Amino acid sequence: MTAVSSSSAMSTDPSDDVEAALERGVAHLRSLQNPAGWWKGELETNVTIDAEDLLLRQFLGIRGDQETAETARWIRSRQRPDGTWATYYGGPGDLSTTAEAWVALRLAGDEPQAAHMLAAAEFVRDQGGIERCRVFTRIWLALFGLWSWDELPVMPPELIFLPRWAPLNIYNWGCWARQTIVPLTIVGAARPIRPVPFGIEELRSGAEALPLAPARTWEGAFGRLDRVLHRYSRRPIRWLRRLATTKATEWILAHQESDGSWGGIQPPWVYSLLALHLVGYPLDHPAVRAGLDGLEAFIVRAETRDGVVRRVEACQSPVWDTALAMTALLDAGVPPDDQDLVQAADWLLAAEIDVTGDWAVRRPDLDPGGWAFEFANDGYPDTDDTAEVVLALRRCEHAAPDRVRAAVERGTTWLCGMQSSDGGWGAFDADNTHLLATKLPFCDFGAVIDPPSADVTAHIVEMLAAVGLRDSEACRAGVRWLVQVQDTNGSWFGRWGTNHLYGTGAVVPALIAAGLPASDPAIGDAVRWLEEHQNSDGGWGEDVRSYRDSSWIGEGASTASQTAWALLALEATGQRSSAAERGVQWLVDTQRPDGSWDEPQYTGTGFPGYFYINYHLYRAVFPISALGRYLGVR
Repeated sequence: MTAVSSSSAMSTDPSDDVEAALERGVAHLRSLQNPAGWWKGELETNVTIDAEDLLLRQFLGIRGDQETAETARWIRSRQRPDGTWATYYGGPGDLSTTAEAWVALRLAGDEPQAAHMLAAAEFVRDQGGIERCRVFTRIWLALFGLWSWDELPVMPPELIFLPRWAPLNIYNWGCWARQTIVPLTIVGAARPIRPVPFGIEELRSGAEALPLAPARTWEGAFGRLDRVLHRYSRRPIRWLRRLATTKATEWILAHQESDGSWGGIQPPWVYSLLALHLVGYPLDHPAVRAGLDGLEAFIVRAETRDGVVRRVEACQSPVWDTALAMTALLDAGVPPDDQDLVQAADWLLAAEIDVTGDWAVRRPDLDPGGWAFEFANDGYPDTDDTAEVVLALRRCEHAAPDRVRAAVERGTTWLCGMQSSDGGWGAFDADNTHLLATKLPFCDFGAVIDPPSADVTAHIVEMLAAVGLRDSEACRAGVRWLVQVQDTNGSWFGRWGTNHLYGTGAVVPALIAAGLPASDPAIGDAVRWLEEHQNSDGGWGEDVRSYRDSSWIGEGASTASQTAWALLALEATGQRSSAAERGVQWLVDTQRPDGSWDEPQYTGTGFPGYFYINYHLYRAVFPISALGRYLGVR
């Protein structure tokens, strides 16, 4: 079929328009598959990743003119008309992001008197200045003598000695936080300063340090403990500090992945490189060299009217994207033995993780059998990816069915073993729920623990039902947990996607699959909430501000992925409704001629309230699934 604008298609049967849109969407998705079998959309974040890449290279002495110019061009292109930088599309200016962008542009040679720099500096000062920036921003400034190490919270490397039963031991942190904290203890102990030829007086407001919280609170107690740690850090027990640094360095090296990364994500990656450099590892050391070379695979370059721009992905999602793409094609009626699906299945089978990682600290007797999010992250398979991979693999007709069946069984067993004691599932660890770390003065940027979430638990419950374990205790406990955490408004909070639309779009299909009837009050309340929050244009949308401002829950401009999530929930009930009809029509009407959808909004979540992601493949896979299920192909 020749691709035409769906809004102009002539048809007497509305389903013909849906079928045509689905056909175009499938063709577009197929065109995005890599010859090796996988799919991967870009993960778009904000310019702090790019600014910190330049700062890292400046500190290591490897910043080049070309990469600096290209990165600066990208950072400038993301500046808002008011001179600020936001953390997501359409969002307000963010203090720390704007400060880091300003410093990166100063590295690139932008003069502080330039109009765009003056506007940025004025915003920073008006928001409290550098003095009110997050800890991570001020750590980067301290590396270059632009902030005092004395005015940063202390995380001593001796933390590595805390036994696994002790509060604040590294395994009580979420995996992303633990991989970041361990190298930062080395950086903070070294207190390095490598000056740059400019200052940041333009960003200072003169604001005094905030007073300590009352001593009777955890925040107040830790604030006073930090003063003690500062005194110790000035005169540590030398042999103990050396031993702690050695042990932390060994931990870092043991957690490096085959592609040179740490966890496949930017924060622990750059801080681990800094830590290894500071303990004396030269730039040509195999671990450091692998880390720097690996970063190159995360760089995206694009030609613009102003020249080439360079940006860095904070993470990559090939396993996640491939599983979702397979499900989308299957939902669209692509035969289960289709060559594209079989090739994708082969790639996923080869990506299964057969070694133990940090998850085994709490589950030492559990055999491996999961999948990670990234190309290389053997230390941290996650339950969410594993559930989606199993859901996709089990529907394929593979030439080696026993191989697929065995992988599905291993993944299922691993997931059951990763269930937390309350019945829910976290993403990377079981029972990672200790709140104490969240009270530390160091932890002012997003989630640092990995408790169970509704979206992850829902995906696993849906998977357990799909493999015939609907009546298992693991599935039943998961269902009970989901019902217990339903919001009073009928929706579910979305930890890894924005936000209540994501949570509700995941939970309703899971509960239906697990045996709850559409007449169950939990389902009825969710459907009612979705219908009440449908936009006048027929779509659904939710702004990321809903994580901090409840008035935004379920509110926002319609997007393709969020409309699809709402439709997946409505369609799971088996009941056609005018709301679903209007939502499907919105997808048909807004589809581009090439079969894709526009979606500049950030509908993925890294840290609720702090860090958001635009998954470029979401705008393709979820609408295809929604349209396919609407037509009853599944």
